[in-house]
Amino acid sequence: MKRFIALYLLFLGGLFIFFYAPTSAISLFINELQTKLTLDTLTFFLKPEQIKGVDIWVNPQYKIMITKACNGMIPILFLYASILAYPATFMHKVLWIVWGYIVFFIVNIARILWVVYITEHGEGHGDFYWSHDLIGNLLLIAVGLGLFIGFIRSSNRSIKN
Repeated sequence: MKRFIALYLLFLGGLFIFFYAPTSAISLFINELQTKLTLDTLTFFLKPEQIKGVDIWVNPQYKIMITKACNGMIPILFLYASILAYPATFMHKVLWIVWGYIVFFIVNIARILWVVYITEHGEGHGDFYWSHDLIGNLLLIAVGLGLFIGFIRSSNRSIKN
């Protein structure tokens, strides 16, 4: 367990430095690409006039900005650090890293749409707070935990076979 925790913290720090923090052209590119992909996908679900740059206009007085904090990279990197730190085969880790990205991307799009819908049909900032900060983040935590549990269970099965 100590080895897992040490590796987890090492991988988490490395992943955040190389893929999230504005420390290199690579991390800036990845976050811009992820944000663009998120916004491009949201255009299929929102009204055309709602998306302007990185802003989603809920109403004329209220907008939600999709920046690197909202593009889904943070929970993805937490999952990746867990997968990389856990003892499993290389191919099993690659499979779950790809699967985790796909699941988190879809869940993050649904989370943003949920926040937009609740904020649009509610009373503004208070509805944004509970739909984004409480329910939305709880959803991401639950999905990440579920993915990691699935990864552990399937890696234990693949080791036994």
